[in-house]
Formats: sequence, structure tokens, C-alpha cells
Amino acid sequence: MKFWKSILAGLMGAALSAGALAEKTTLTVYTALETDQLKAYQAAFNEANPDIEIKWVRDSTGVITAKLLAEKANPQADVVWGVAASSLALLDINGMLEPYAPLNLDAIMSQYRDKKTPPAWFGMDVFGATICFNTVEAKKRGIPAPTSWKDLTKPIYKGQIVMPNPASSGTGYFDVNAWLKLWGDDNGKGGGWKYMDALHENIAQYTHSGSKPCNMAASGEYVAGISFEYRGYSNKAKGAPIELIFPKEGLGWDLEAFAIHKGTKHLAAAKKLADWASSKDAMFLYGKNFAITAQPGVAPKLKGIPDDYEQRLVKLDFNESAANRARVLAEWTQRYDGKSEKKK
Repeated sequence: MKFWKSILAGLMGAALSAGALAEKTTLTVYTALETDQLKAYQAAFNEANPDIEIKWVRDSTGVITAKLLAEKANPQADVVWGVAASSLALLDINGMLEPYAPLNLDAIMSQYRDKKTPPAWFGMDVFGATICFNTVEAKKRGIPAPTSWKDLTKPIYKGQIVMPNPASSGTGYFDVNAWLKLWGDDNGKGGGWKYMDALHENIAQYTHSGSKPCNMAASGEYVAGISFEYRGYSNKAKGAPIELIFPKEGLGWDLEAFAIHKGTKHLAAAKKLADWASSKDAMFLYGKNFAITAQPGVAPKLKGIPDDYEQRLVKLDFNESAANRARVLAEWTQRYDGKSEKKK
């Protein structure tokens, strides 16, 4: 009898385990987060929510944005996490987001979240422009460190600058957006375009990643890589011979942000992820990588990031940025795409 009771108990245990596994929810999460951030964020979320698995679909911001728009009629994503707020504003204009006020919304600064109630998206952290400047290679070539964006148009930098393609990189798009804000757009005739015409003369290549220009500068392939502060900070921390330069005219930027995709079949799980992604615990993790988090007073001081970094950011309207995106990218592509790296 004991033998059969033991067998029965084992079978019941196996059935319960199978049932527990069957109850796990898998969320398909579209992201432009850096690959070296994904594991830490996922592990912390799963510690609090072990019943929800994340299936990542990762690419650069422009590629993820295009993919989401292409799938509008047949959405595959449940959640968009770590994609530029200007892209999420564009998805919202297209009616693709599920408004939700996460548990920690009140702790997020108003300038770093959607203005509607409930919001269609909320911010995680700011990622902003920097120039990764290789001091060793610059010394060999007699090239001075720039202090401004306009310095980069001087003949001495010819062939020594790489920057991200704005059609595929969120970093590239916020650079272009900032220059148009600083010096004018005027439908392709303003001072921002004249600046980019001059800069283009010195560009060696437009990459399809916001990180790659900094990586190329860090390795000495080029002297200057227009990138964003997280990649610059992390490369410098690893010992790369680079200085981070924050041009004096002002810095382009965007928010890494979170949204629930409209039509998800796992809304309850998506809301749990939103609640965690807006929490102080999550903000603390974001602050290990970025100088400014959407909740104030959470991010520790990052070495090499100026104290007035937030004050240097250009004024940005996410909805305006989203509305202008297609026109600006079409103009940019027509003018400058000839120097873009070949897509794989």
C-alpha cells in the first residue's frame, strides 16, 4: 500500500508542477535596450514576478520602430520597453498603445511621461548626446579636442568622425532633431541642414547603431564618435583612451520609455511589468547606466558626466518629434545616406 501511495503522490506532484509551468505567461517585449542591460533588468523583474517570462525582440530604435509600424495590422509585441519616447509618441499617434497608469506613476517627473491621463507611455531614463574622443589617436594625428558641434565641421576632422544613421538609430535621430532645434529646420532650408551639410564633409561613415561610433572611437578606428553617454561612460570605465565631450551649444536627447501594446492578449502580465518598470527598484538599475532617471534622486553620480548635464539638454517636444520624423528622415536620407554603412 505504501508503494502505491508513494507512486500516487509522485504523480500528483508531477501534475502540479506541470500545471504551474503551464500557468507561466510569456510576454513578447520589443526593445532597443543595450544587450548588456537586458539580463540585469530581466533577472530583477523575475525575482519579483517568477510567473512571467520575457521573450526579447531587440534591435536599434529605428529598426524596432519600423517593425512595430509594419506590424500595426497584426501586432506581435505585448510590450515595448526601452525604446525612445519619440518613437512611442509616434506609435500613440497611430493608435497602437494601451494607456495605463502604473503603480509608481506619481513618482515619475511630469516632463518624463506622456501628458495624457492615463498615459500611453512613461519614461525610464534620459539618454543624451556625447562625443567619444580618442585622445591617443588624436595626439598622434595632431587633432585637437572639439568643444562644440561646430568644431566638428573644421577641415582637421575630415574623415575622422562617425555618427549614427538617424533612420536606424534613436541616437542619430535625436542628434539631427537637436541640430534642427538649435539652428533651424525650415523644411530643409534652415541652418540645421546647413550645419549637417558641413558636418557631412567630415563624416567617414554613418552607422546603424548608436553605440558603434563610440566603440569605433574607443578602438582607435576613428578619432571621434558621436554617440550617447551610457556607451561612452561604459567604454571609458573599461579603460578605453577616450574623453567624453558634451558640446557647449546643447545636447540632443530622448527618453528610454515603456508602453503596453494595444491588443496584447496578456494585459494583466503586461501591467505587472509596467508596475515594476516604473518602480524605484527599476529606476535604481537604470541609474547604474544613465545619469538621469525619470524618478528624481535615484541615479548615483556617474564619473565623467557634468553636474549640469540635465540643463544642457535641448528643449524637446516628443509629439512634435514624432510628427516630424518621416519628413526629416526622408530629407536626411536624400542628402547623406551615401555614406551609410551597408546593412547586413
